Amino acid sequence: MTTALASIVSASAQVAATRSRLAKRDAIAARLRAAMPDEVPIVVAYLSGEVRQRRLGVGHTALRAARGEAATQASLTLPEVDAALARIAAASGKRSAAERAARLRELFARATDAEQDFLLRLLAGELRQGALEGVMIEAIAAAAALPTADVRRAVMFAGDLGTVARAARAEGASGLARFTIELHRPLQPMLAQSADSVADAMARLGTAALEWKLDGARVQVHKAGDSVSVWSRALNDVTAAVPEVVDAVRARPVRALILDGEAIALAPDGAPQPFQVTMRRFGRRLDVDALRAELPLAVYFFDCLRLDDSALVDRPARERFEALGATLPAALVVPRLVTADTGAAEAFYADALARGHEGVMAKALEAPYEAGGRGAGWLKVKRVRTLDLVVLAAEWGSGRRRGWLSNLHLGARDAASGGFVMLGKTFKGMTDELLRWQTHELLARETARDAYTVHVRPELVVEIAFNDLQASPHYSGGLALRFARVKGYRPDKRADAADTIDTVRALYAAQGARNDVT
Repeated sequence: MTTALASIVSASAQVAATRSRLAKRDAIAARLRAAMPDEVPIVVAYLSGEVRQRRLGVGHTALRAARGEAATQASLTLPEVDAALARIAAASGKRSAAERAARLRELFARATDAEQDFLLRLLAGELRQGALEGVMIEAIAAAAALPTADVRRAVMFAGDLGTVARAARAEGASGLARFTIELHRPLQPMLAQSADSVADAMARLGTAALEWKLDGARVQVHKAGDSVSVWSRALNDVTAAVPEVVDAVRARPVRALILDGEAIALAPDGAPQPFQVTMRRFGRRLDVDALRAELPLAVYFFDCLRLDDSALVDRPARERFEALGATLPAALVVPRLVTADTGAAEAFYADALARGHEGVMAKALEAPYEAGGRGAGWLKVKRVRTLDLVVLAAEWGSGRRRGWLSNLHLGARDAASGGFVMLGKTFKGMTDELLRWQTHELLARETARDAYTVHVRPELVVEIAFNDLQASPHYSGGLALRFARVKGYRPDKRADAADTIDTVRALYAAQGARNDVT
């Protein structure tokens, strides 16, 4: 039986109403079990707060205008809504805006009041229910009566929750077994946890591999014969933007490769350029030849996930490092020191900083590649404390900044609720160019405003450097940043990859422990 939109609206409310991870999982699993196999990817998307169409071309004004008199009885089905959104996304040409608005009004006219509210928040990117990827993976496993680890592994290889959910629902274990590491299909990158210091990292890992931590653009490169593709951290195809990377990997005398690394723009003296400079190579409309001459990219690889017919993701890091070193010239491999000596590690860290890099990565030699996870086998050590936070609102500037959105309201992600917890404001660290850019981007995401402040959809991630955390009664999380300043926006990150309030609380607890000692 076709799934009614009303049942998803009800499940969404149920998920949002509880802080229990188990209750969220069970509510989503019940919907997945009740859905037809072809509907499962839609259920996964909607209960994750997303739509399957990447770009609808519908702004907040059109969304607000679409909401009118509601239907008295629920009649919409999930396939009907998905098809309607597909038609809206496909509209093109001179009258496409009017066509999208008309089709949106038609969809909303068939929705009840509760369904209109759900659709409005879903399409605006504001449907926050606490159904993050980890909960969804557990729900998919529960719905199909499969081990969570098997579902997580399939998602790692497929890079798409909906595809895995449909296979699990329709085919069970045999469906999941089809997902494996494949050339030209990117897998989610492994992420790192933070360490307070090199000594902390070494104490946690023992003998470890220390690597430069580069402030560049993460790249995953696939080679099959002469065919090379390059994928960003967000799994977007960026092959056309990075011909230097393509050429470097295509020249390797192996049939098949999957490599993980960082592309970074270097100054003439070899010093790393700021992250924002590197990201100029990844814009939408590029004169690649001109940019290549102006901002040549270097690439440093730090992991090998496949070599010829051998998938290496489950192999210990030391074996993957050996494969990397045997396959690539030293100039393409990130500098690395394997040691158990904290003094040697500290010296390596100091050298990385002196060369202009962010710090170091410390990696456990026996750890597998935990794609999509923030594994304890990878620890990052930075000199300056930074957090990746989400812009929730911005205040209009005054004086020289009049007419620009300047003072940012910053929030950490709340993994339990799916919302964001404000940690403070900052107007520091912004150039005129950045002020112009962020004013344009924030106004495009406006949800409401008053005389001083523009509230926005929580989509833009910004890297914030700060000196300390302090207790604060002014914010709901009880903490505030001290001396916060903008280091740069992170267009490679989505809001669901921002740092969490739990991470911030752990930093504050560690800060208190250090203060007690000193």
